Amino acid sequence: MIITIDGPAAAGKGTLSAHLAKTYKLAYFDTGMVYRAVGLQMVLTGENLENKQQALKIAENLTFPQMMELSHHPDFRSDIGGRAASVVSAYPEVRQALLAMQKNFALNPIFADGTPANGVIYDGRDTGTVICPNADLKLFITASAEVRAERRYKEYIAKGMDTTYEKVLEDVIARDERDSKRSAAPMKPAEDAVIIDTSYLSISDVINEITPLVEARLNQKK
Repeated sequence: MIITIDGPAAAGKGTLSAHLAKTYKLAYFDTGMVYRAVGLQMVLTGENLENKQQALKIAENLTFPQMMELSHHPDFRSDIGGRAASVVSAYPEVRQALLAMQKNFALNPIFADGTPANGVIYDGRDTGTVICPNADLKLFITASAEVRAERRYKEYIAKGMDTTYEKVLEDVIARDERDSKRSAAPMKPAEDAVIIDTSYLSISDVINEITPLVEARLNQKK
C-alpha cells in the first residue's frame, strides 16, 4: 500500500501522515527531510544557499546516518531549516541527486528500526506527481496561507523560538511562491489526487474524511 500526501507547509500533512502510518502499520518517509538536511548543512557550514554547485555536492554525498544526525539539530524543523530546504529543493540538479533515494524506498520500505514494512506513506511536495506517480492513493492537503502561518507561529512560540506572526506569514508566502513556480517538479496536486482544504477542519475531521478512502484502497488490494 503506497499513499502520497502532498501540499504546502503547515497544512497538516505531517500529522495526517504519522497517524495513517501508525494506524495501518506503514513506513513513513518525510521527503522534505532530505532537502532540509542539504539546506541545513549549507547553513551550518556558512555556505551561500544560492551556491548550486555546493548544494549539489552535499546532496550527492548525503547518507542516511548524516540526515538523521542533522534531523536532531534545533534548526532542522525551524523556519531556518524550512527556508533553506525550499531554496535548495528548487535546484534541478539537487532534486535529481536525491530522487533515486526517495523512489527506491517504495520498492523496499522499512521502519525506522530497519524491519520491512508492507507499504509507505510519502509526505512531501511532489510525491504523487514525481516520486511515486503509481501510488494507490494520492492526497493533496492544503489551507490558506494565513491559517498555515498561524499554526506554524504557534508551534514556534511553543518551542520558545523568537519570531513574529508577520515574519512567519512572509516566509510561508515566499516558500509557496518558490515551491509552486520552481522549474523542477513544482508543487501541485496530481491529476488523480484527492484535494482537501484543512483551513477550517480539525485533524479529527480530516482523519474522518480520509479513512474511508484508505479503507477502500485496502479492500481493492485484497
